[in-house]
Amino acid sequence: MFQRARSTLSQWASDIRKSVDLDLDRRARDIVRDTKHYALRELTIRRYLQQNAVRKLQIGAGANHLEGWLNTDVLPHSRDTAFLDVRRRFPFDDQTFDYVFSEHVIEHVNFDDGRHMLREIARVLKPGGHVRIVTPDLAALIKLYGPNKDEIQERYIRFITDRFMPDLHRYRDVFVINECVRFSGHQFIYDAPTFEEAMKESGFVGVRSVDVMKSDIPVFNDLASHGAYIGDEDMNRFEAMGFEGRKPA
Repeated sequence: MFQRARSTLSQWASDIRKSVDLDLDRRARDIVRDTKHYALRELTIRRYLQQNAVRKLQIGAGANHLEGWLNTDVLPHSRDTAFLDVRRRFPFDDQTFDYVFSEHVIEHVNFDDGRHMLREIARVLKPGGHVRIVTPDLAALIKLYGPNKDEIQERYIRFITDRFMPDLHRYRDVFVINECVRFSGHQFIYDAPTFEEAMKESGFVGVRSVDVMKSDIPVFNDLASHGAYIGDEDMNRFEAMGFEGRKPA
């Protein structure tokens, strides 16, 4: 019995060492990755600011590289995209940018981190600078639940099921709602009143709901890429909401 116990304890110790080694390896890789990103970031930011009089910041660029913008992402897709974690202080001086654009990013952090992101955007915007943010709309998802659905709601349920849950073999609102709320690491899905309130509390004025594809501010037109990413612009319009605001002059 004692020999069996010693063997079990030995196996546990070995498993713990392996787990610790794997964790240290991951942490080491993260440190190397972050060090590389920070070094490249300084060069990318300095070059952009030197070359652009009108300064425009995209947060969460992904593969949507916008010409004339400083493209940033927590997982940069190229050397021209600067590393930016919205949960931390942005690596910019106060009043650096004229415009900030972010599409389908803020829902990937929790509510407190989302408020931090909005406050940082307000900090780095110049007085009179504009922000545009697009994010999923909780109200649109909640309205999917129930027996009476219109054509666009039925289309959305089929679209999300076929696109992201092809092995489900059934079209039901409950599965689609759960998928969309938890999709790709979503942390907090806003409704319009909550998001508008968060923007105003972060210091923005003139906050208003806008079309997710178009803007009255020319610089914000033709920027959206989420519809192309999911493969259907109509479905993007259905599930998302857009807000714009400005920093007081």
